[in-house]
Parts: sequence; C-alpha cells; structure tokens
Amino acid sequence: MVGWEDVYKVAEAMAPLYVALILGYGSVRWWHMFTPDHCGAIDRFVCYFILPLFTFEFVATVDPFAMNYRFITADAISKCIAVAAVGFWAKCSSAHGSWGLTSFCLATLSNTLVVGAPLMKAMYGRLGVDLVVQASVVQALVWFSLLLFVLEFRHSRTEDDQFFAAEKSNARVLEEGKDLEGNHNSNALEIDLKTTTTRQPLSFWSLMKVVLRKLAMNPNSYACFLGITWAFFSNRFHFKMPNIVEGSVLVMSRAGTGTAMFSMGLFTGMQEKIIACGAGLTVFGMVLRFVAGPALMVIASIAVGLRGNVLRIAIVQAAMPQSITTFIYAKQYGSQLHADVLSTAVIFGTLVSLPVLMAYYAALESLH
Repeated sequence: MVGWEDVYKVAEAMAPLYVALILGYGSVRWWHMFTPDHCGAIDRFVCYFILPLFTFEFVATVDPFAMNYRFITADAISKCIAVAAVGFWAKCSSAHGSWGLTSFCLATLSNTLVVGAPLMKAMYGRLGVDLVVQASVVQALVWFSLLLFVLEFRHSRTEDDQFFAAEKSNARVLEEGKDLEGNHNSNALEIDLKTTTTRQPLSFWSLMKVVLRKLAMNPNSYACFLGITWAFFSNRFHFKMPNIVEGSVLVMSRAGTGTAMFSMGLFTGMQEKIIACGAGLTVFGMVLRFVAGPALMVIASIAVGLRGNVLRIAIVQAAMPQSITTFIYAKQYGSQLHADVLSTAVIFGTLVSLPVLMAYYAALESLH
C-alpha cells in the first residue's frame, strides 16, 4: 500500500523538474537573459550533446539477459496498435501527417524514469522498478529511433518538395521573361529554363540515402545502439566500464533531465500563454496520455497473457506523464511535431500525473 511517505518521495523526485522549468521560463519572460537565437542554440545543445549521452548512460546499465520479454512484447503490441489507429485516422481524415505523429507520441511515449522509478518502487517494489527501466530502454532503443527516422524522412521530403516548388516557380518566371523579351537574349533564357526544369524530385531511394546520411551525423540515432551493445558485452563477459569513460559520460548525462526541462521553460517563456495550445488541445493530449495509452496496454497485456503485478505495472507505466524527449524532437523538427501541444502535455501532465497514477493503482488493487 502506498503511504504518505511514498507520495512525498514521488513529489520529491518531481519537484526539481519544476525548478529547472521555472528558471528557464523566468530567464526569458522575467529577466530577458536569452534571445530566440540563444534559445535555439540551447535546444540544439540539449538535443545533440546532452540527450545522446543521457540515453547511452541508462541503456548501457540494463541487463538484456534479465528482461521480461512478455512484458516488452505487450508494450510493443500496444504501440503497434497505436500506429495502426493513427494511420487509419490520418487516412480517413484531412488532418496533417504531423498530427498523426504527435498523437502517437502522446498516446505511447512516456516519462517512465523520472516519475516511474520512485512511484513503482513504492507501489510494487523492485519488480516495478526493473520493469519500468526495461520499458524505458526499449522505448529509447526502438521507438525513439523509429520516430527519429520518420522525422528525418519527412523533414528531408518537405525540404525537397519546397526546393522543387521553388524551381518550378523560377521556371515560370523565366518562361514569362522569354515571352516578354521575344528573341532578345532568348538563348540565355533557354539555357536558364533548361537548367531549372531538369531538376526532378528525389526518388524514394535517393531520399533514403539523404535520410540515412543525416541519421549517421545525428548522435541520437546511434547512442542507444552503442549503449545496448555495451550492455550485452558487459553482462555476458562480466566486465565494468572504465572509470574514465564512465566519468566522461556522466559529467554530461547527469544534466539530461534538468536541461530538457530548462529548454521547455525557455519555450514556454517565449509563448503568450503558459498553456500554449489552448484548452481543447490540452484535454485532447491528456485523454491520449492518461486514457488511450493505458487502454491500449490493457488490450496488449491481455493478448500476451500478462497476469498479477506484471499486468498492473504494465497498465500503470502506460499512464506515466509525457516523455520530455518528444518535446526536444518537436523543437528541432519544427512542423513535423507540435511543440506547443507536447510541452503542455509534459508540464500539465506531470502536475496531474500523481493523482491519476494513484487512482489507477487503487482501481487495480480493488480489482485484485
């Protein structure tokens, strides 16, 4: 049973997040310390330096040989159902593809470490902590990697489409100039027109090469793979990471959660309202996060035969607040994700998560 002391421990773990958030918000809104360009530089620093090392650190410490693969399978099935549902919704509606990606993030990608670990320890002991860490590792290794690939693909395709549209516009301008000038300078105009119109949109495989090249230059795309590779070898052959390497990683990775929340505070400070997306989208995000996500996990868990505390842990961890990493990616990829909706989901969702999670815990215990 969770007592007031356990509730305090969870609140104790969550409070520092809001200190970093308030400092970021105040540095823009109250103290005017950073310009939008400064904020963009901080976002890139967090995305390309802090986040990869943070991911590598916690992935490298997991034991792949002690994972509960039935639990991991249930988590994967729930996310696949979400992908299918979002894809069907996007196909049957006029909604932009970015809303599909945002909805998937809201329903499935959660902040299981910061809130999940202390709360699960209070609720279910060591088993709860082990399972929530496993879910975090798989989320970073598989789902964030896939999300990053899709974001890079869509971003590259958008850039290519915009470039091709600009080329076609230039071709029309040159054609009009040729018509107006008649034969005067017609040879030069024909050369420019041929040069402009020979450019074609990239084929699928050409676009894939561009995306893979960008991913190869993005440390987030291979940080988790290096981490899981180290985890396999270190647990198989029983050796530890050298202290000099561990210290070099920790000196940056320890700032992961704090700098991410500070970055979110900067973003919130630059908006006119703290809840940047409005009440309607806030409710939409909360429903996806705290209702749709756990419902999908119930379906998937029953399908693979989870029982007892493992089933309860699977449902509760699916109702954890929104992943901070999704907001960081939203800031870096602009229109591909809705940063205003995701920032509100993290800020407001983390605030209300404790009573929501306690309600889930009580309901599941009563069913027991």
